Amino acid sequence: MLKIGLTGGIASGKSVVAARLKERGAVLVDADALAREVVEPGTEGLKRIAAEFGDGVLARDGRLDRPKLGALVFGNPERLAVLNGIVHPLVRARAAALVAAAHDDAVVVQDIPLLVETGQGSDFHLVVVVDAPEDIRLQRMLEHRGMTEDAARSRMAAQAMREDRLAAADVVLDNSGTVQDLLDQVDRLWDHRLLPFTRNLAAGTRAERNRGPVLVPADPLWPQQAERLMNRIAKALPAEHRDALRLDHIGSTAVPGLDAKDIIDLQLTVPDLDVADALAPALAAAGFPVVPGIHSDTPHPGHHGREDWQKRFHANADPARDVNLHVRAAGSAGWRFALCFRDWLRADPAAAAEYLALKRRLAAVHSTDGSMAGYADAKEDWFTAAAAPLERWAERSGWQAPSSVS
Repeated sequence: MLKIGLTGGIASGKSVVAARLKERGAVLVDADALAREVVEPGTEGLKRIAAEFGDGVLARDGRLDRPKLGALVFGNPERLAVLNGIVHPLVRARAAALVAAAHDDAVVVQDIPLLVETGQGSDFHLVVVVDAPEDIRLQRMLEHRGMTEDAARSRMAAQAMREDRLAAADVVLDNSGTVQDLLDQVDRLWDHRLLPFTRNLAAGTRAERNRGPVLVPADPLWPQQAERLMNRIAKALPAEHRDALRLDHIGSTAVPGLDAKDIIDLQLTVPDLDVADALAPALAAAGFPVVPGIHSDTPHPGHHGREDWQKRFHANADPARDVNLHVRAAGSAGWRFALCFRDWLRADPAAAAEYLALKRRLAAVHSTDGSMAGYADAKEDWFTAAAAPLERWAERSGWQAPSSVS
């Protein structure tokens, strides 16, 4: 199943998005609704709240008096943390049960107002943030919710900063316009990204890439995107393997200022390729199925035989974010080359400029190919010629391969 985390600041329009996704066929798990459910009369949650905050937070009918409880915790971070420590684990447990009951081919959307604040972004294939400028959100709270400005600003201040939500987002839906504008964005997201992503997950296949090499200007957000992806992959791996693995951002998008194809290359370091094969189902479920037929890199001079260049290659099932995941054994030639080459380009502007010139020339030649194969093959002669300068740089700089464990 495809797991989507949906969030947004107060008055951002998140409920509109959630309702539309449900209309389109998503299984909706509403954290606010669950937060009410887990503190209904007779529940363990309500008993613990009353024990911690006193019976004064209970109404005459035995239900939770939310305004009274709110008055005790808003503006008091320590008491709010106590309340969250009671309610959040109960909500997560109930949400997990609902997700487990969904069909394998479902799109499950978890509507979580405090997704960023509680650090849950890595639990999902995608995080969708509904966004609107703070002045628009403030106006909505004053006009549609009858709140005072002080109360509205207090509620906004109790949530994550807008910049933090945007940094956690794989998808940003802009709700600074009309409701119809927002609904149209949701429909496009559903039709062109979520449904194809779901189909690819179910089939265990990568997203299609029927295009030639296109270089784009260096994006300062590439490292941030890579970090989100690596956190997601790490979270999806079996617990018994996590301490023995390492994830790195490699390739051209890992070199600041270097124009590149908009493809994030990542390297997962494993003790050996038997572990790589054992991890394949978990990686596929996380959205990174293995790509059949790609078992090695091209050997470069002075780096042992072909066996030392063996790897497992995975790619993203998400049609809107190209990702290559190279799974290599620690200490192998291919593993070392990927890390050393990245660090060389980061440290040596002349080498980076020469490589960029090559890429631009070959991208122009292969722009109509419809695939990356010809472009990739054409770079191999340069890589062979660059092997000696790379090694001289590594020796001169004292470069050492990093620990195989992150």
